[in-house]
Amino acid sequence: MAASMDIVGGQGVQARALVTALEGDGRAVAFVPINPRFPRGLGWLRRFRGVRTAVNQAMYLPSLVRLASVDVVHVFSASYWSFLLAPVPAMIAGRAFGKRVVLHYHSGEADDHLANWGRLVHPGLRLAHDIVVPSQYLRDVFARYGYAASVIPNVVDLSQFQYRDRTSLRPRLLSTRNLEPYYRVDLVIDAFARFRSVVPAATLTIAGTGADEARLRMQASALGDAVRFVGSVDQNAMARLHDEHDIFVNASTLDNQPVSILEAFASGLAVVSSATGDIAYMVRDGETGLLVPPGDSAALASALIDVWRDPASAFRRARRAREEASAYTWSAVRGQWAEIYQQGTRVDEIAIATQTR
Repeated sequence: MAASMDIVGGQGVQARALVTALEGDGRAVAFVPINPRFPRGLGWLRRFRGVRTAVNQAMYLPSLVRLASVDVVHVFSASYWSFLLAPVPAMIAGRAFGKRVVLHYHSGEADDHLANWGRLVHPGLRLAHDIVVPSQYLRDVFARYGYAASVIPNVVDLSQFQYRDRTSLRPRLLSTRNLEPYYRVDLVIDAFARFRSVVPAATLTIAGTGADEARLRMQASALGDAVRFVGSVDQNAMARLHDEHDIFVNASTLDNQPVSILEAFASGLAVVSSATGDIAYMVRDGETGLLVPPGDSAALASALIDVWRDPASAFRRARRAREEASAYTWSAVRGQWAEIYQQGTRVDEIAIATQTR
């Protein structure tokens, strides 16, 4: 079960990639969105949070009857209230129908969620036959609370992205994180301002939407047209956006295994990022990108300047990153998913549900 692509985010992208890959292997897949489209004429209700949630649940919960006809219920999950509103009902329904239930947990907020939500989270987690996480970082978090989790990395379809050797660099920076507080796009803008004082021709493109958009636009206004906000970008247009840029920058302070970094790897961009969550594992500092301490825009700017002044090293790191991206392809993880799905179960059809935070 999954969020439809009406919600732009890493989990929605991963759910769609998994559906496409499974169907390509000849599996029957039922996609059950946790954010069903409102009937024509009622879309305006989404502007009101409480009403939006009530209407969404009224449409989502009856859709769970579709789980009666599948063999495996694969539930994407984030944290906090969204965990209770979407994954828990799906897992309860899956269990009630006697199905194998796989919880696919993605949130970088897992440690706080498991530590502080106690009786609201642990009974839900015990509904899953298997817990799957995309990173060693999250497996370690779950282990601290007594849960065994299998690690299966996120998937990137390399064929969707055009890799290009950047033997010389243009000072065109790209951020593709949603505009939420924990992604700290404000630090990206601050680091860019410092970088631009050294490289006046530099530009920054920010793709994404979120609660911080107005504040970030105000912050960036001092830099004039050097900063461009492009809003939500359809996944089919992401390859073109990456090809138009040469340096990817990320400053998140709470994260897991960002698909955005995998997409930058696949495209050949030089990657500069904070070292938070699983990023410290997926980006090898000095080998496949440059890492800086979370929350330090000065260090981020310094790393960007290092990339600019040494394009030959940036090129070598980007090429290694592209080679290592093969570990995140469907061919690399297909067998792991097959093992999870087939433990004691004949698998003819899989239901996938997801949510994004």
